[in-house]
Amino acid sequence: MVSTPARPASRQQFSLPPGLGWQTLDLPQTQLFGTDGIRGQAGELLNAPLATQIGYWAGQVLQQHYGAQGPILLGQDSRNSGHMLSSALAAGLTSAGLEVWNLGLCPTAAVANLTPAVGAIGGVMISASHNPPQDNGIKFFGPEGTKLPTAVQQHIERSLRGLEAPHPTLVTAWGQWHHRPELVGQYLDFLRQPLPNLNLSGLKIVLDMAWGAAAGIATQAFDSTQAEVIGIHGLPDGDRINVNCGSTHLEPLKAAVREHQADIGFAFDGDADRVIAVDGQGRIVDGDYILYFWGKLLKDSQRLPNNLIISTVMANLGFERAWNALGGELLRTQVGDQHVHAEMVDRGAKLGGEQSGHILCHHYSLTGDGILTALHLADLVQKVGGSLAALVDQSFTTYPQRLDNIRVEDRDRRKNWQACDPVVQAIAQAEADMGALGRVLVRPSGTEPLIRVMVEAEQQPLVDHWTDHIAAAVRQHLAV
Repeated sequence: MVSTPARPASRQQFSLPPGLGWQTLDLPQTQLFGTDGIRGQAGELLNAPLATQIGYWAGQVLQQHYGAQGPILLGQDSRNSGHMLSSALAAGLTSAGLEVWNLGLCPTAAVANLTPAVGAIGGVMISASHNPPQDNGIKFFGPEGTKLPTAVQQHIERSLRGLEAPHPTLVTAWGQWHHRPELVGQYLDFLRQPLPNLNLSGLKIVLDMAWGAAAGIATQAFDSTQAEVIGIHGLPDGDRINVNCGSTHLEPLKAAVREHQADIGFAFDGDADRVIAVDGQGRIVDGDYILYFWGKLLKDSQRLPNNLIISTVMANLGFERAWNALGGELLRTQVGDQHVHAEMVDRGAKLGGEQSGHILCHHYSLTGDGILTALHLADLVQKVGGSLAALVDQSFTTYPQRLDNIRVEDRDRRKNWQACDPVVQAIAQAEADMGALGRVLVRPSGTEPLIRVMVEAEQQPLVDHWTDHIAAAVRQHLAV
């Protein structure tokens, strides 16, 4: 083991078979698909030539796995690079013989929901979720509206890199491109179906739409509920998406809740697949609390199989112990909604999600949906008297938990951080000192150029000391 991992040759050059006329690409050797599709800075890793080839090989692989019937849906958030990537992807997909239905601006959950509803072979969402405006991403859905299985993603990537004979389908007719924004109205109908008579009269609700995909549709979803709705950051703006707003920057939402004396605030991320709430006192109600409240409601109505909730390694110990005290079981997975979904399917669970606000309730949807979650949480609050603050008071106290994000630009250093001896030693020291009173989680982000350091313990001084210690080791030995 060495103090600083050797930096391997980090790029790989390849080109498509002769005749397609596309340029040679220069790709990192580390895998392209992360925890939520392919993500990176637009114009660098994610450029038009790469997106075109991704579209072509994804089209080939999807047809091999799922057959050639049906269109493929394409949606995007408000990022300025979205149109460039959308056009390039569509070029690749139609080159593979697929018909592309472009939804335009919409939440990720709209693509996921509409894919099976219209009989599509798959769906693609162009978004970097909660990332800053300069980033973008490409995430795929299969015909059932769920994220592509790992094996199918790997098949696309191996074909893209030329590492597997792809056996491309002979294209005898080029695919066509169609603009289909009217389909997003069907998604709005889907949001309302589980709660057809939802009446939130008397509630004042603030919605932070993060200048992203929730713009317009989130307020439409709440307008029919008779609640008083105040929207902030409510226009699609590719320059400001997620900038000091939305689910990762809650101060504007807290301020708006205070200013308007609102009962609840909801903050979505750029593609609206997650939501974080704020109660009337300005307290953050994250995914752990949402899972606890929704889980208790389902458990009390005997609609939660085995009283089981699936969450991730990030779930707070306070939440876990409170849920156990109710007779429930909490099962943890790796970070990433695809891991949560897979475990839910394997265990027959109906509720799962992440502390970050990505919630999956299989009673209503197979994918995370921030707007759907917000509607159901608001309904729950109304049923118990209209106070989210009262629900928080009656739930649990979280253990002190701190998450530091250290920027590590080098992709190989980031992915191979465990080869760095000083960082591993710092973690071991923390774990030995805290023992059963705390835990450490260090991992590379699957969506941003970050290494995330999380420490949780019963006492805040322990959390702060060991977070600082481990983060300093990461900065010194990896962020160089």
